[in-house]
Amino acid sequence: MCSKNQKSVDEPCSITYPTELYVERTPVDKEYVRLTCAPSCPLTDPKTAYRWYWNESPYKYSESQNFTVPREYRFNSYSCAIKGHEDLHTAQVCSSKDDSCFSVNYVRRRICALQGSSVTIISEYSYPDSPPSLAKFWYKIKRSGGEAAEKVTSDSGWVEYCDNLKNRYTLTINGLQKDDTAEYIFRLMLPREEFDFPGVTLVVSGLKVRMTPSAEVTEGQRVTLTCSTSCPLTDDTNYLWYLNSRPLTLPENQTKHLVLDPVSSQHAGKYSCAVKSHSISSSEKTLTVTSWRKSVAIMNSVKLILLLLILSAACLLYQCIRKKKSVTSTAEQSGRVQTGQDLPCESILFKAINPAAPREPAEQQEDIE
Repeated sequence: MCSKNQKSVDEPCSITYPTELYVERTPVDKEYVRLTCAPSCPLTDPKTAYRWYWNESPYKYSESQNFTVPREYRFNSYSCAIKGHEDLHTAQVCSSKDDSCFSVNYVRRRICALQGSSVTIISEYSYPDSPPSLAKFWYKIKRSGGEAAEKVTSDSGWVEYCDNLKNRYTLTINGLQKDDTAEYIFRLMLPREEFDFPGVTLVVSGLKVRMTPSAEVTEGQRVTLTCSTSCPLTDDTNYLWYLNSRPLTLPENQTKHLVLDPVSSQHAGKYSCAVKSHSISSSEKTLTVTSWRKSVAIMNSVKLILLLLILSAACLLYQCIRKKKSVTSTAEQSGRVQTGQDLPCESILFKAINPAAPREPAEQQEDIE
């Protein structure tokens, strides 16, 4: 879930849409209306607790699914969330059905977009009667939370506003960069009062090719290539695949996964992917495919070398034991057993396997003389 508490821009997350939770209004009598925090499907936990918000301020005195409020509070707006997921609010509603209160809602509360593309954030607002002077602004708050809210202006050239529809104000950002990942908040301002509401979380992601099980495989294996993003793209997406910069002929509506089963040496090369609706592609990643014949030959060579080493070690050990027995027998017959002259078999075996091993001091002295 792309939480507002997430610190890293590149940290993977998923997108949860606000349509999963909404507020129902049920008249109780002429003076009161009951608000119900209703999920789009039944919750399995009967002890689920809820959070209510009154003009975006937490209401501490109730965790019930229902909340009864007076109808006469025409300037108040209400929203709710499930406890533990407070950063995912419902849309705001007024206590009266004529929507005569200050409220701001968004067509999408979570947006995942590709780096280099454009995105449009749509806000829908309401207010009681017709205020004499109502200012409207967009603000940007970085997800790291270490910076103050920054006013978004059209001075940069890649930001556009649209205010030609009733009670709707849109923000379009062109040429998205990862630095644009943030929460975007729409604010209504009166001369002496400011109304601040939750915003839209925008995550900007690049494209990357991932290979499973790895980028180096053997002929006959199954390889899955994935055109990966750090968050699920908001729009319906078709993908294009390229091998050595040439487009691959694949079925229409190709998904983000490209399966090579079984993989062969013809599949080796540099792969990249792109989204069909954007002229944006990933960097290339190389797939190396080793021939199974070559792989078997290498394995057989390794086995042969190991076998020769074992046989050589066994021969040396056998000769060492025979020599030691012969020297011991001769010394016993002559009555002159010389100690410290014979090299242990382990030492001879070690020297045979590792010729670069350091020599004994006596040998070094002979070289000096």
